[in-house]
Amino acid sequence: MRTIGHFIDGVETTGNSAEFQDVFNPATGEVQARVALATEADLNAAVASAAAAQPKWAATNPQRRARVFFNFVALINRDMQELAELLSAEHGKTVEDSKGDILRGLEVAEFVAGAPHLLKGEFTDGAGPGIDMYSMRQAVGIGAGITPFNFPAMIPLWMLSPAIAAGNAFILKPSERDPSVPVKLAQLAIEAGLPKGILNVVHGGKSVVDGILHHAQIGAVSFVGSTPIARYVYATAAAEGKRVQAFGGAKNHMIIMPDADMDKAADALMGAGFGSAGERCMAVSVAVPVGDETADRIIAALKPRIDALKVGPATDKASEMGPVITKASMDRIAALVESGIAQGATLTVDGRGFSLQGYENGYFVGPTLFDNVTAEMDIYKEEIFGPVLSVVRSRTYEDALKLTMDNPYGNGTAIFTRDGDAARDFAARVNVGMVGINVPVPVPLAYHSFGGWKASAFGDLNQHGTDAIKFWTKTKTVTARWPSGIKDGAEFQMPTMK
Repeated sequence: MRTIGHFIDGVETTGNSAEFQDVFNPATGEVQARVALATEADLNAAVASAAAAQPKWAATNPQRRARVFFNFVALINRDMQELAELLSAEHGKTVEDSKGDILRGLEVAEFVAGAPHLLKGEFTDGAGPGIDMYSMRQAVGIGAGITPFNFPAMIPLWMLSPAIAAGNAFILKPSERDPSVPVKLAQLAIEAGLPKGILNVVHGGKSVVDGILHHAQIGAVSFVGSTPIARYVYATAAAEGKRVQAFGGAKNHMIIMPDADMDKAADALMGAGFGSAGERCMAVSVAVPVGDETADRIIAALKPRIDALKVGPATDKASEMGPVITKASMDRIAALVESGIAQGATLTVDGRGFSLQGYENGYFVGPTLFDNVTAEMDIYKEEIFGPVLSVVRSRTYEDALKLTMDNPYGNGTAIFTRDGDAARDFAARVNVGMVGINVPVPVPLAYHSFGGWKASAFGDLNQHGTDAIKFWTKTKTVTARWPSGIKDGAEFQMPTMK
């Protein structure tokens, strides 16, 4: 059986690990590999490797660091098919969806190839008599990223690319459910010319997370996962004096106005609600049609599309949706569907009990559609993280807007309409971090930043874009005056530029 090790000081190794965890194929339920779980000694070895390599890397000029990312991007493109198939085998999403996962991460690696410009400071000549003032951005030192199972390529690339381009070393702790692609990315980074020790990968659970949060040599932590753990990571790392960004859960609403193109809105809901089996933090899980007629029309448009949705393993090129990640996830989704029925929602399409010949032990959940959902129900309040779409009928636009704004999460939202005034008003007023106008999954491109509001994000700076460079660097400001401009004698008043 294949064993997946850590990646420390430039090589894959099981290190001191005496404990291993099974890695399953979600389509079959079979164990396909095992992953080593790090000890404290393994984490310390990764940090020691990072600490030894980082000063020289930080002293390397930004242009040369950027050249590594040009090579890195080329190598990922070279191995795209292999990476996508490996990702699909462990996560369950289709191969084309896996390519999308990789490509959205690759965009950030491309973006940070422009790091020499992004890292420039500011300069003021003659700020005072004989005085020049300038600022510079310097690396934090060692950063760490704790990433979830649902995007095992994209989110690690979102974190490690700006951190490393800015001159930091980086410790990546990916999900132990699908750990192969993060290790492969680290190997490609070495092939691209990254010095050993600058990128290390360690696997494990809470003990490794806690080890990262408390490690004195790790200066910054980025996290993506559930809201309860995001709160914990933020509070713990901040108490240790680290800078931290922690991104949590979501309950993303899509408002459908009466004037919307119902076919386009239905297509959008299919992809945003059921793509990747709903295991996306930006998935649309709540459709909010305005008016009963709009609700009836959107449900009528959804039903035949759901019936035609091809659910199957990633190895079937015709598959549009694969299994969920684990049996525990499958069972939790089924329990939440049952709660929706018990609490009075109308189960319009039931995806429970989906079975596929030859894959009876796989973790498949069929697409599920609820109507007449209310804000008091568990299926509305909980982040289901599965292929379950809830329709919450709204009387008016203002009611739909209020529903979205009252929700404790604030990751993403969308409105489908032909009315520019309604779209502009929605974008201006809604208290959500990422907004789509006739775009169901409004994930910004790499040169803008990604981040939610409310209980979806903790910390002041977002992922990728210029926010990422700010997060992974510290600003130093220098005020300089040379001897010819210095007066004789001490000055005791507050210095001014008069």
